[in-house]
Amino acid sequence: MRVGGITVAKGDHMALSLGVDTGGTYTDAVLIRDEQEVLASAKSLTTRTDLAIGIGKAIRAVLEQADVAPADITMGSLSTTLATNALVEGQGGRVALIYIGFGEKDLEKHGLNAALKGDPALVIAGGHSHAGAEAAALDVDTLRGFLAQHSGISGFAVAAQFAIRNPAHELEAARIITEVTGAPVTCSHQLSSKLNGPKRAVTAVLNARLIGMIDRLIGRAQETLREIGITAPMMVVRGDGALMSAEQARAHPIETILSGPAASIVGARWLTNVDDALVSDIGGTTTDVALIRNGKPMIDPAGAQVGGFRTMVEAVAMRTHGLGGDSQVHPVVEGLTGGVFLGPRRVLPISLIAAEAPDVVHSALDEQLRTSAPTEHDARFARRVPGIPAQGVDARGATLLDRLGEDVLPLNKLLQTQLERSALMRLVDRGIVQVSGVTPSDACHVLERLDAWDTEAAHKGLELFSRKRTGNGFRLAATPQDLAQMIVDQMTEQTALCLLEAAFAEETEDFGLPAAALARHVLTQRGLANHRGLLALDAALNVGVIGLGASAATYYPAVGERLHCQVELPEYAGVANAVGAVVGRVTFRRSGSVTAPSDGLYRVYLTAGPQDYKDADQAMTVLEDHLRGQAAQAAKDAGADDIRVLVDRDVRSAKVSGQEVFVECTMTVEASGRPRVALG
Repeated sequence: MRVGGITVAKGDHMALSLGVDTGGTYTDAVLIRDEQEVLASAKSLTTRTDLAIGIGKAIRAVLEQADVAPADITMGSLSTTLATNALVEGQGGRVALIYIGFGEKDLEKHGLNAALKGDPALVIAGGHSHAGAEAAALDVDTLRGFLAQHSGISGFAVAAQFAIRNPAHELEAARIITEVTGAPVTCSHQLSSKLNGPKRAVTAVLNARLIGMIDRLIGRAQETLREIGITAPMMVVRGDGALMSAEQARAHPIETILSGPAASIVGARWLTNVDDALVSDIGGTTTDVALIRNGKPMIDPAGAQVGGFRTMVEAVAMRTHGLGGDSQVHPVVEGLTGGVFLGPRRVLPISLIAAEAPDVVHSALDEQLRTSAPTEHDARFARRVPGIPAQGVDARGATLLDRLGEDVLPLNKLLQTQLERSALMRLVDRGIVQVSGVTPSDACHVLERLDAWDTEAAHKGLELFSRKRTGNGFRLAATPQDLAQMIVDQMTEQTALCLLEAAFAEETEDFGLPAAALARHVLTQRGLANHRGLLALDAALNVGVIGLGASAATYYPAVGERLHCQVELPEYAGVANAVGAVVGRVTFRRSGSVTAPSDGLYRVYLTAGPQDYKDADQAMTVLEDHLRGQAAQAAKDAGADDIRVLVDRDVRSAKVSGQEVFVECTMTVEASGRPRVALG
């Protein structure tokens, strides 16, 4: 075979790994030889109408660059920010929650209503006690009646009280839902073995919401590999940076939240060999900040937090902010000076939608420029995303979809009443419609730092935006160039705040205020400005920053100056996610517990339900064997070789009458190995 133009003897097995990252704006691909050298890298626009188009373009480009035959690829791996972006932007399918053994008030109290976003929930009797005994019979009749009344559900979430101690009611409810509807079902006990039923329920709801989206992504990625001629197995990056099989990711898509950011951290470490740094990865939708300490990414013990939701998914300790190259630019017109603010919602850049529909966009922009008074819909457009189902859309939403058709329309032509605004945003949240507006990417086109799309449309869009009036009656900016610089400066400021928040959050010193408040505190800001008065104040980030992402080189040098720190922009920083997708390990952790419900009795909580033993050591051995089998099998199913297993036992005891008495054992088993490669 030939690799990079060099002929390699057939007996000289060489691992050729293909890494692909599908982000909100770009799809990246890299080809790595023997986990040591990047042979080629490429970018293609993410095509949400059909993800396979962007994936295929990027893959074919790296194969051509490296002069590699598709059949010679030994492993493929995918990371993605689509799940993270969907939760940040509130998108996903229509779901239903079956909440067993809890109260109606729990839906509001624990944030479940926010996670449901108006989707239906059923609270029914059932559930178990903390010791695994049935607390009440499962109300099967009410469940069946609910299922008969609700159609158009893309995925169900089932969460029962103390399901990790006994999952019988979750499993029975899932069986009935599958029998009646055929829709995918997520059981909370399958996602986490930790106590806290409401938090597990939130995680299950988000998993159910993502199932359709991630299933489409992985399915189309696999089809694309086959069409190109790549037969190697495909892996997917989890939120903790480890790898799992494509089939495992399709069943548990929630585990892919922070997949792209986690891959970027693994990639940053591989590209720089830096042991301690803040990694900041800027994409189209988000900026993700995490800490590498002693060469390893920090894991969030409380579970991944994305889009305002704290999940029970084990993931890198990542602070995700709705700030990226395609963040919506909002005018700040209060006060005498005015300004702009970025995010958290992503929109299509004007320059990008103009490149795709030039006649419609330029005609509308020109018409708006001829109007003397600025309006809220200037330089705003909408288009439908083909292939996204519209079940459950209300009447106003259906009217908008009919009016929109397959065209790109200016918002001032699409929206006819104030009430239709809310309907449009519901369609955007469901991922059915995309809207466009002014973004930092457009600003970079105007400043001649970027020329990927339609620069003339970016100029027109920023001219329209700059006409908005501040509190003193003057224009927001005198020229499109002035506005563009204002936007880029705001990107610097908000990125610096993201990094400061992360640094304060990781500080061992207690400063008495939340990290966000400390980052914005007047003393911090004056210190960064090197205040000199009666007091001399200096502040700086005391750790280096690794800047990643396609636009990192555009924004991060100024961020380094703002924070008085060293910024490293490694080669291949723009495709670090794709690099990290293929240099990680397969790792699975399974946890369980043993309790002592009464004197001389030791209870082990297994998948099939609780089992009792009269000897503590025997109970812990049974649990360890059970967890070893689960973790090792998961690693094997993911395609791992040379699996190593580590066991961590946390045994708690108490002194009673001068004797140590067993209270509880929490056990975690980790199985890991490198993924198998398909060597010819």
